[in-house]
Amino acid sequence: MLEKRLDPEAVIDEFEWLSVDAGRVQRETLKKILEENGETEYLSKCGLNGRSDPESFKACVPIVTHTDIESYIHRIADGEGQHTSILTAKPISAISLSSGTTQGKPKYVTFNDELVQSTMQIFKTSFAFRNREYPIGDGGKALQFIYGSKQFKTKGGLDAGTATTNLYRDAEFKKTMKAMQTPCCSPDEVIFGDNFHQSLYSHLLCGLISRHQVQVVSSTFAHSIVHAFRTFEQIWQQLVADIRGGILSPQITSTPIRSAVAKLLKPDPELADAIQGKCLGLSNWYGLIPELFPNAKYVYGIMTGSMEPYLKKLRHYAGELPLLSADYGSSEGWIGVNVNPTLPPEMVTFAVLPNIAYFEFMPLDQDGPGPITVGLTEVEVGKEYEVIVTSFAGLYRYRLGDVVKVKGFHRTTPELQFMCRRNLLLNINIDKNTEKDLQLSVEAAGKLLEAEKLEVVDFTSCVDTSAEPGHYVIFWEMSGNADDDVLQDCCNCLDQSFADAGYRSSRKVSGIGPLELRILKRGTFHKVMDHFVGLGAAVSQFKTPRCVGPTNKKVMHILCTNVGKSYFSTAY
Repeated sequence: MLEKRLDPEAVIDEFEWLSVDAGRVQRETLKKILEENGETEYLSKCGLNGRSDPESFKACVPIVTHTDIESYIHRIADGEGQHTSILTAKPISAISLSSGTTQGKPKYVTFNDELVQSTMQIFKTSFAFRNREYPIGDGGKALQFIYGSKQFKTKGGLDAGTATTNLYRDAEFKKTMKAMQTPCCSPDEVIFGDNFHQSLYSHLLCGLISRHQVQVVSSTFAHSIVHAFRTFEQIWQQLVADIRGGILSPQITSTPIRSAVAKLLKPDPELADAIQGKCLGLSNWYGLIPELFPNAKYVYGIMTGSMEPYLKKLRHYAGELPLLSADYGSSEGWIGVNVNPTLPPEMVTFAVLPNIAYFEFMPLDQDGPGPITVGLTEVEVGKEYEVIVTSFAGLYRYRLGDVVKVKGFHRTTPELQFMCRRNLLLNINIDKNTEKDLQLSVEAAGKLLEAEKLEVVDFTSCVDTSAEPGHYVIFWEMSGNADDDVLQDCCNCLDQSFADAGYRSSRKVSGIGPLELRILKRGTFHKVMDHFVGLGAAVSQFKTPRCVGPTNKKVMHILCTNVGKSYFSTAY
């Protein structure tokens, strides 16, 4: 049976209709959520008594963090939700696990059919706007570096896995991908393989076999795409050998993967010669993606926030291909869609879909007792807010922890720019440096490596208060070895590049000690990723933690036992 092809203009028309009066849609959305779930245990305690207007909702229902509702979610995971309505009237179909990179361990989040439907709405809307600018032709495929995580059964019998894993296993996902003419090159056995390295090898191989059909190269996060092509640099000759002989490398030992890929792999010396010629003809792998996949229209994935540091390398691989940033969401649900795909990732904004959840925004600059929130259509251009979400999956006035800036409006729905995670701060006394501040500092210092033809592969940080005064520690993994004087200059530059007034004044009076740069052995961040994958995270959902807190002892142990050299700033 042929899947019905998506009508992009009809999808855009629906989005435009929703955005004409986003305030009305928000009130209707909140009413629907509360009417469906007003009799649940959680909301019954709040005293709404059947009311579903925003004013009563804000007056009765408290703003919460994950810690406040964790016990409710664990009761659902333990099976109580089968007999009583705890957070939602409709059953929770699965438990999603966050990546765990923020807190050091994955959070449990509720997952249901409504989240699947809102995800498909986001995907279709985003695709419709992309397709206007970069149309996908018939018979196209997507080389998607996506990976399912290990799933397990909770005590109550629910499937638990990452949000992406729950999504990839849903029939609606494949149906939507086919409707958008971008089915994945790789069979399910590769996506859900139990060995990440073998799955990555097989993704690359499947993509090369279909190289002329590939029109999109994508992953959930930019990091996964960069990692895939860094790996390709090391293994391309083995991939070519597999294609030439039609026999899969013996390094692939997973029986399901071998069986599935063998059905696609046939001896093709002509294809092997073409790929080998492309690889040998490249200078420092610049433009690798369009050389391998000549009909690719763009590279697609989340490229904002903690993914921005990978953009330079991704542009190197993409050559002249445009980089298109994917949409704005989290394990808890979706917020906005990229309706301006021609904007570079650093400038991308996300128009909020007003019918997928009820949104509030907490101004960062508010004074006095609070917290005070404003509605979706009440936000002001230029101001920064923390996002508060009420969803169809049992989250009510839930703090996402994301800071966004309002850049404008699409009709009456705001277009948001993701700024940073609110809780990722380097802080010792009066200093406050965010993930973005850290990123800018690393970018500035990284420029000193360009003359050496070196680059920062990945980085993270921590605060060391084991001795007085405390100081910042920046961990770098590099693409090669640099001289001590170059790295000392990098260390000084890192220290000087933190522009926060509290940090600078504290450094000048020795309230904060000299910044320390620790150079890691090659492969350290692979070990960090393997640790999180072992906890249940999916590789495609992995984000390098930019600030490692004191509770994240395992990651700190991995970092500290893989330090090759260390430098202290002499900048102040």
